[in-house]
Amino acid sequence: MHTAPATRPDCAELERELAQLDAERLYVEGDVRLHLLRYHGSADVPALVLPGITSPAVTWDFVARRLTGVVRPHVLDLRGRGFSGAPARGYALADYAADVRRVVEQLGLERPVLIGHSLGARIAAAVAAEDPQLARALVLIEPPLSGPVRPYPTTLSSFFEQLDEAAAGCTAADMRRHFPHWPEAELELRARWLPTCSAAAVAETHSGFERDRFEPLWERLRPPLFLIHGAESPVVTSADAQRLTEVNRAAVCVAVPGAGHMLPWERPDATAVLTRVLQVVLAAEATAPVSPSERKA
Repeated sequence: MHTAPATRPDCAELERELAQLDAERLYVEGDVRLHLLRYHGSADVPALVLPGITSPAVTWDFVARRLTGVVRPHVLDLRGRGFSGAPARGYALADYAADVRRVVEQLGLERPVLIGHSLGARIAAAVAAEDPQLARALVLIEPPLSGPVRPYPTTLSSFFEQLDEAAAGCTAADMRRHFPHWPEAELELRARWLPTCSAAAVAETHSGFERDRFEPLWERLRPPLFLIHGAESPVVTSADAQRLTEVNRAAVCVAVPGAGHMLPWERPDATAVLTRVLQVVLAAEATAPVSPSERKA
């Protein structure tokens, strides 16, 4: 049984940690107040990064900083994580997708690149399937392919175990048994920030992983569409990736050798792969711009 406290942690120290980042903090208002980190650099094209089930925005800092020469990253604290609001319920895919549309509208992000990892990849797909004109490109990293007949590889009890450990004040060494290949700094960051993840958010989201199929969304997606997966991942296997590219031939599939589900944390070169994909997207757009009317046709 899950025993982590229902209340969220004292955030004063986490606030100070965010103040040290080279990122601007933004809030978007609505039924749930949403928090984002916006990074600045030499690029003008906006990108919206949608993290995974237990990854607050700050955990993407080491990736976002490396993307600023290509895009202008905005990293979202999904509802129930980090400094975004945490309702008692309302963590269905449609709820997350509505949040993304609200962020894009309120911040005036003009055709952002949507970059989603795991849960975030499902969210990006749901948004683009309903509104193909919202994003200039989709980069889906390890979207869960679980559903009614295929359980998600990480059990809900395992997530709850990690939440309990973090709530009790675990260390990077404690986290390493769950993520043996992660850098020490990222393990320390996860240990500090995991208590900001709502148990209700994790439980309802995990239920969606094992109830909702990804393929019906995938079939509706249009180019530019990129799928990035770890060659050793149990979430998107090599066979899965081949099947997905056959189902939607608009997709470009990129495998990262030696990586599992948590690509940027497990393989330092995964961020370089993501950077190259974004460069391809923007180079193609520069040489052959596509108008909204052409996209709709």
